[in-house]
Amino acid sequence: MGLLDSILGGGEGGGGSPIGAITDLLGGQEGGIGGLMSAFEQGGLGEVAKSWVASGANLPISADQIQSVLSSGMVADFAAKLGVDPQQAAGTLAQLLPQVIDHLTPDGQVPAAGQGGLAGALGGLGGLGGIADILGKLKG
Repeated sequence: MGLLDSILGGGEGGGGSPIGAITDLLGGQEGGIGGLMSAFEQGGLGEVAKSWVASGANLPISADQIQSVLSSGMVADFAAKLGVDPQQAAGTLAQLLPQVIDHLTPDGQVPAAGQGGLAGALGGLGGLGGIADILGKLKG
């Protein structure tokens, strides 16, 4: 399976589409991106998450920090959709979320509640530098 197929959801095997899994993760979070940002704030990582929305460099986050902020069920669901273990999924989320949130907030503003074109916006992520490599490693 090629990387482009994986990104666009045309992959075969045990895993689903990484873009679809991210869409489900963000869409399943109460309040969408805003709800996710609130979860990071409550988990003590608000400044990290805010850096992903603001212009400038995105602050990094670790897999352990992802697991401390997101429920184990959310990470497990993401992992199951991709056919990987939860620890690998958390590591991938730690690499993807800063870039995804940055991409979805180009004006430095969190969109109002609701997805508002989330799937379409995420569909354009394959062209962003670094994300294709991360997705390839996940399925690799």
